Amino acid sequence: MELKPKSRSEIESIVQDAISDAVDFVEGEISDDRIKAQRYYDGEVDLGYEEGRSKVVATKVRDTVRSVKPSLMRIFLSTAKPVEFVPNGPEDVAMAEQATEFMHHEFTRLNGYRVMNDAFQDALVKKQGIVKAYWMTYPEAEIFTFTDLSDDEYTYLLDDDSVTVIEHTVEMTIEIDPMGMEIELPIHSVKLSRQKDLGELCIESVPPEEFFINRDARSLADAYVVAHRTDMRAGDLIAMGYDPDVVLNLDSFESGSDMTEAEIYERRGYDMDTSDEDVQDPSMRNVAVTEAYMRIDVDGTGVPVLHKITCGGTAYEMLDFEPCDELPFAKFEIDPEPHTFYGRSLAEIVMDDQDAATSVLRSILDNVAMTNNPRLGIVEGAVNIDDVLNNEIGAIVRMRAPGSVQELSVPFTAGQTLGALTYLDGLVESKTGVSRASMGLDPDAMQSTTKAAVQATVQAAAGQVEVMVRNLADGMRDLFGIMLRLMHKNVDEEQMMRMNGAFVPVDPRVWDSSFDVSINVGLGTGREEDKLIALNQALQMQTMVYQNYGPM
Repeated sequence: MELKPKSRSEIESIVQDAISDAVDFVEGEISDDRIKAQRYYDGEVDLGYEEGRSKVVATKVRDTVRSVKPSLMRIFLSTAKPVEFVPNGPEDVAMAEQATEFMHHEFTRLNGYRVMNDAFQDALVKKQGIVKAYWMTYPEAEIFTFTDLSDDEYTYLLDDDSVTVIEHTVEMTIEIDPMGMEIELPIHSVKLSRQKDLGELCIESVPPEEFFINRDARSLADAYVVAHRTDMRAGDLIAMGYDPDVVLNLDSFESGSDMTEAEIYERRGYDMDTSDEDVQDPSMRNVAVTEAYMRIDVDGTGVPVLHKITCGGTAYEMLDFEPCDELPFAKFEIDPEPHTFYGRSLAEIVMDDQDAATSVLRSILDNVAMTNNPRLGIVEGAVNIDDVLNNEIGAIVRMRAPGSVQELSVPFTAGQTLGALTYLDGLVESKTGVSRASMGLDPDAMQSTTKAAVQATVQAAAGQVEVMVRNLADGMRDLFGIMLRLMHKNVDEEQMMRMNGAFVPVDPRVWDSSFDVSINVGLGTGREEDKLIALNQALQMQTMVYQNYGPM
């Protein structure tokens, strides 16, 4: 094939095919698993039940996720610097430390806790969490009012292209010039708006059903297409500079895939009435927008370049495309599968145990109910049926002959079944590492046990959580790298950061955006208790040196 520059229609065709294939893959292969995981997290199972029997569910998925999640959050939030920028040379040490402090400060300011909470929840239940970091530019207008302006002053104000006149009045006044002559001069009163463009770093958690990737992708780096598909207001798109005639003719995902609506319904628990029939303002209509990232050889050089392509509507009509430096996404997952993009969630690991525990629990409750309320055998025609159906304590049952009513007793076997339920609980604990013994809360397991044995039990179970933390930390490393490069490229003035109670000026423009990012949490980084003991020992040695040899 001959290399040649691609036309706009050719680029649009390539992008449309890529997005459609990615959507078909995710909705056909991944969405069903995520919907099932959400159902199980909400306390549902696929097991059927007989009418009149127990319908209770053993919520193993929800209980396990809720038990693991605080440990994950604590590990990241209890560390001052879960990730840290590494200098490339001795001259970069001070800048790397400053960049680390500032980016953690920005992460906290941008409500990083909530973003982390959402991403971890998606990783535990929906295979993975996706966080998007981007630089948002928005206009901000200031209103000023001036009075008693001369012609020169008024003209000087209007020389700024960012100024728009809102109100303007002119009055003529009589003044005496240096020659003693009366002259008539205009006096201006004006109300004007001065608009300036501001920029801000933004991070947000992307809902799983809005993120798409091609079928054979192994990671974000080698993906053929990565797409973020969502709904926006038409007025927001027009404010971004897109043609109003094109935007107002775009449709939304109300007429799109039922699979996306199913995922949204399972997560929210209620239907969304997103119909635009009652929207009287066209600018407030929902419009489908897809932001796709692909490597395309636009110029025909043979070397594909990463581009950001913005498409509108369910037909993915291309609105704009431009080269870009990197993908704005970071992936968080707890159990990655080698050589594929989608790993396993904690919910998928525990779902079978929820089915088994539910079946056992229902059988126990049914047995208890039938033992306490046995069925009755009666002689037909010899017993008053209304009396038999009356469960009131001490109620009389009228019968024509003794023995016309007999209990069909059911033996109590639930006590023998409780062992199976305990066994299933142990299976879940071994998979997740979260148990009463591992947290030191089981007095029976810890009774008459040495301190070393208790620590070994807790540390062995904590290994599962540490592996999850280490996998999640890879997403945190990627996210902080993207945030650093966005600040370096887009900031045009010094920033202020509060450090040790004082505000310190910081200039991200002088940082080296190629800093590596090291991870300080999870497996392989040591336990916090061990680090604290080592620091205390070092402090004692330093104190001894100071006392014996002095400050010099």
